[in-house]
Amino acid sequence: MPCILHIDMDAFFAAVELLRHPELRGEPVVVGGRGVPFERGVVSTASYEARRFGVHSGMPLRTAFRLCPFCHFLPVDAPVYLKISEHIKALLQTYSPTVEEGGIDEAFLDLSEVADPVGIARIIKERIREETGLTASVGIGPNKLLAKMASDLEKPDGLVALPGEDIERRIWPLPVRRLWGVGPRTEAHLKSMGVKTIGELAGIPPAVLVVEFKPSRGHYLHRAAHGIDDTPLTAQRVPKSLGHQATFQRDTGDPEAIEAELNALTEGLVMRLHNMRLLARSVSVRLRYADFESHTHALHLPEPTDDFAVLFEAARKDLHRFNRERARKVRLVGVRFGDLHPA
Repeated sequence: MPCILHIDMDAFFAAVELLRHPELRGEPVVVGGRGVPFERGVVSTASYEARRFGVHSGMPLRTAFRLCPFCHFLPVDAPVYLKISEHIKALLQTYSPTVEEGGIDEAFLDLSEVADPVGIARIIKERIREETGLTASVGIGPNKLLAKMASDLEKPDGLVALPGEDIERRIWPLPVRRLWGVGPRTEAHLKSMGVKTIGELAGIPPAVLVVEFKPSRGHYLHRAAHGIDDTPLTAQRVPKSLGHQATFQRDTGDPEAIEAELNALTEGLVMRLHNMRLLARSVSVRLRYADFESHTHALHLPEPTDDFAVLFEAARKDLHRFNRERARKVRLVGVRFGDLHPA
């Protein structure tokens, strides 16, 4: 019988920062941008103490400050988070031949051949705590959907096994937004239909959902509300691309400021290439202007590389192709490495 484990690090970025700033334990902490709430930027992670004030990921830092002006705002330190994430993912590989990354702070494991998956989950949680000082919440279910929902039921530091027969008791009473794949728009649409819980969604005929949400989306909502998910678990593949972008605090037309940000972005991406043991063969640069119009230029390299000098020079050449538009002020610059290959 299939058995999937989902592991989700608790408030990952904030938890890492609390290891470095133990004096902030128990205080509301927000990690995002450069850690300055009056600048442009969004919340990457909020501690559980900050979440009690309505602060959540993706929220503008200014909004987070209005909700919780006494929060401690810290800058994002991506290389540190990535290094710890890679350590955790390597640890998980020792317990299952099939590990699928769900992001920097989560993963799925296939434990179908394991006699005691709950026991293995406890061991994994303890090893993560001992080796990183961090806590993780774990969900176990017969498929990815239920495993992921289970890991969210008793956060932080939870461990929940959710067999199919427990769906009606544990899942149906939850708000519909807690269903994996339901975002703000779908939630609002369902509320306009009088649907507030997953159980109420489960009671709607598929034909009605297909009319309201189109076939693929409607069928997904019906199946998910009943805990049905046949999505296969796949081992981590080489990603097609890696990218990062930065928003300037003030729109700028200064070529040196734009190139300096391009340098920093390229340096961070090269570090990720090295950590993931990958090579890139294409480099693209994207500019978003003050009026929110965006343009991209790309360059294909003769051979794959992880050499910073080569990749940054390619990024500079991309940037110089924007010369005709240099008079326009830039709001955002982004870099993407594509056509990736194993090193």
